[in-house]
Amino acid sequence: MPNRHKTLTRYIIEQDHLHPGVSGDFSGLLSSLATAIKIIANQVQRGALIGALGNAALGDQINVQGEVQKKLDIISNDVMLQENEWSGHIAGMASEEMEDIYQIPEHFQRGKYLLIFDPLDGSSNIDVNVTVGTIFSILRTRHPGEQPGLEDFLQPGTEQVCAGFALYGPATMLVLTTGNGVDCFTLDRDVGDFILTHPQMRIPQDCKEFAINTSNERFWEPPVRRCIGEYLAGKTGPCGKDYNMRWVASLVADTFRILTRGGVFLYPRDSKDPNKPSRLRLMYEANPISFIIEQAGGMAITGRGRVMELQPESLHQRAPFIFGSKNEVERILQYHQEFDRGDPGGPGDFDSPLFSSRSLFRNETQ
Repeated sequence: MPNRHKTLTRYIIEQDHLHPGVSGDFSGLLSSLATAIKIIANQVQRGALIGALGNAALGDQINVQGEVQKKLDIISNDVMLQENEWSGHIAGMASEEMEDIYQIPEHFQRGKYLLIFDPLDGSSNIDVNVTVGTIFSILRTRHPGEQPGLEDFLQPGTEQVCAGFALYGPATMLVLTTGNGVDCFTLDRDVGDFILTHPQMRIPQDCKEFAINTSNERFWEPPVRRCIGEYLAGKTGPCGKDYNMRWVASLVADTFRILTRGGVFLYPRDSKDPNKPSRLRLMYEANPISFIIEQAGGMAITGRGRVMELQPESLHQRAPFIFGSKNEVERILQYHQEFDRGDPGGPGDFDSPLFSSRSLFRNETQ
């Protein structure tokens, strides 16, 4: 049967057959996740019709991140918990919307996996009908069947056994990796199942697009300002080609664009808030997206190293995040290395006329 007719259900079963002796716990977990994603997609699609848009409370309810919660944030978080807690495949869960880990109720069986997720990424855009999504990461617990502690969750991204994200846009899509490439499924509402539509996605090594929030330019480190300045210089600059800027402010949407046509995404370290030098969360945003990007032939870094090699110190730890087409990301990594070494002159001169004048919003005092 052609890939375009392969359902997620069949895909999961075939993956099980590739590993004789598996217990079926992992395939059961993926099935539960798919169900949760379908429910969330339905809630997002119906939004205003069911009164699910807007902030969660009149008093602007704040989550652990210090962000105003949307109604759909809470709805999506509850769906993820309720659809996965009873299956017996999970030992514990953690979410962007909860300060502490979520323990599986005593009357449910605990499994051997840990589920970490952002229930509704990009939710600040939900009221203006911009694509949002769900991001998740799956780890093995160190003590199957037992109640996990915080230390069980604090594993580097290299320990992930699966990562994925759902897109709630013109189509509902599920992007998934188990370490054997990246496959993308589209929800066929007539069939009621996800259908494999984008098998083995690959990111082009070169690109002509970049995504960054340019309003933060004055807070960026010199290597990032240099890179963006060169992009803006276009054919007249060192890159020798013109670039387009694309910024959705929804991580899942920006990631999917890069998966389908290449590009580079930057949410770098900055000085805007000394208490939050980075914006995106390591465990349930940067790590799962990095796993997907690397499996599709791309590269994901903090600016100074591989994202997935970071050792988490806390559940909601933030990390600088730069990813996308390999050749572009390698160049950005090189710029950070040159800057840290203090290399003078030549391409590594961070005080060159190009660097100081090609900024999007030039600082006239420089």
